[in-house]
Amino acid sequence: MGETVTIQTPDGSFGAYLAKPDRPTGPAMVVIQEIFGVNAVMRSITDDLAAEGYLAICPDLFWRLEPDVDITDQSEAEWKKAFELFNAFDVDLGVNDIAATIDFARAHPAAPAKVGAVGFCLGGLLAFLTATRTDIDAAVGYYGVGIERHLAEADKLAEPLLLHIAEEDGFVPKEAQALILASLKNHPQVEIHSYPGRDHAFARLGGQNFDAGDAALARTRTRAFFTKALA
Repeated sequence: MGETVTIQTPDGSFGAYLAKPDRPTGPAMVVIQEIFGVNAVMRSITDDLAAEGYLAICPDLFWRLEPDVDITDQSEAEWKKAFELFNAFDVDLGVNDIAATIDFARAHPAAPAKVGAVGFCLGGLLAFLTATRTDIDAAVGYYGVGIERHLAEADKLAEPLLLHIAEEDGFVPKEAQALILASLKNHPQVEIHSYPGRDHAFARLGGQNFDAGDAALARTRTRAFFTKALA
């Protein structure tokens, strides 16, 4: 079970869900939320990472719009609110808040040697931008929405980045997927895996597009990636 901590920035303070490993000797991991806030799914992912030995932290990136958003994908009203938040969200400020979270993790008494980041949906885009704009040591993005609009930033990638792409993603058109693949497939820091037949959020436990097999495969690939990149 984790705890809520407060992260200070020049613009104000925001909360984050922090889960500590039993033996805090490994890297830290920033978990970047979907459009549903720091909900049970994100907290569970954070707890699982702590159980694997990471100092794991999931920042509340919607705090500028509405603090403590905690909704699901199980009702039309929640989807409506999630998209309202998504459309109002300032991506650039969100990356700044992730950078502050990275600084918080590096300064934690556990003193992790390295910090990784893993993001989903909106967080998948933010994971890409975290890799290009911050001092993160490695990042993973699951079915990131809007990455194709920021591909010029790939020139700034200095640390490893892994992307998981759902080939039937309703929020990432085929044209966008093709552009991402064409632009990044030969980048020395980028690893990409595509999942045929999978739709957006195929790794979201309990979601309508959840696929246990490919979720497990993506998880295995993610863990192997971080084991190597954060060694």
